[in-house]
Amino acid sequence: MKSSQIGISRAYDRPLNGSGARFLVDRVWPRGVTKEELHLDGWLRDVAPSDELRRWFAHDPKRWREFVSRYRSELDSHPAVLQPILDAAGKGPVTLLFGARDPEHNQAVVLRDYLLAKLAHH
Repeated sequence: MKSSQIGISRAYDRPLNGSGARFLVDRVWPRGVTKEELHLDGWLRDVAPSDELRRWFAHDPKRWREFVSRYRSELDSHPAVLQPILDAAGKGPVTLLFGARDPEHNQAVVLRDYLLAKLAHH
């Protein structure tokens, strides 16, 4: 599998040229954005943190480290949900879209780092 670029972007930001395959990685649809505006290749609800974990985290930066650990555990226990992203990453750039306001403390950051580590080991 060739090395690929995996980026992240807010669902509310305009798509960039060369952003490659675009996947929404939120469990809930971002408010006020249409399907057409996102130019999606897929909405991967099951790759997002569980509702329980999402509610517990509540985008509280003080809970970030524990959130990362718990979310990585969820990903470890459901590897099949990652396959569409891994398949796309084998062909070119991928952009993971998220709706959260905080660009540093959200599931797309964790997921990107998790996937890049996974790709580096293959």
